[in-house]
Amino acid sequence: MATCLLLPIPSKPQNPNPNSPKHRHTKITTCSSSSPSSSLTAQSQSAKRHLLYLISDQDRGLKTQRDPPKRASIVEAIDALALLGGRDAVTTGASLSATWRMLWTTEKEQLFIVENARLFGTAAGDVLQVIDVENKTLNNVITFPPHGVFFVRSVIEIDSPQRVNFRFTSAVLRGKNWEFPLPPFGQGWFETVYLDDEIRVVKDIRGDYLVVDRAPYAWKE
Repeated sequence: MATCLLLPIPSKPQNPNPNSPKHRHTKITTCSSSSPSSSLTAQSQSAKRHLLYLISDQDRGLKTQRDPPKRASIVEAIDALALLGGRDAVTTGASLSATWRMLWTTEKEQLFIVENARLFGTAAGDVLQVIDVENKTLNNVITFPPHGVFFVRSVIEIDSPQRVNFRFTSAVLRGKNWEFPLPPFGQGWFETVYLDDEIRVVKDIRGDYLVVDRAPYAWKE
């Protein structure tokens, strides 16, 4: 964005006229402009704040399921943020490795577990996605404090600057003194359409969306 100022510069005339003012003022324009990259960063941060505001009262996506207009506005905000982030941005590098905590999603399976955990006498805690790019692993974790956890392991392969392929390898439902293994159930891909040092925004093979932030702790199995 450019900022321009008109500055008056006093000057003496070459042929003074007693009937004219002693001094004339010449106006010059000075402009300062921010770089395109800083302007784009400011726009991205504004778009990110808008998205986080839209999802802040959506109970991780449970309320959005029953509010199609709200879902549409959130998806629109995601698309706008993805555009600002750049279609050619690399989001599958080392910065993808982290313990990510779910803020909002449209994934029905995860929302079903979060909503119905109370039927089993518990409540869902943090929903996490633990990614290790170097070791090619992705683990989905749903916690049920204080001791329960549903843990799905998978392997990943980087397919493009934004796309990651994954394949589930095992799953387990675990309590304090017990665990129940489950068969792996599928494969697919996801694209990280926006990534910074705070959040990640994802679209997957089924057209579902996921917004996560960097958890304040690292998950250890």
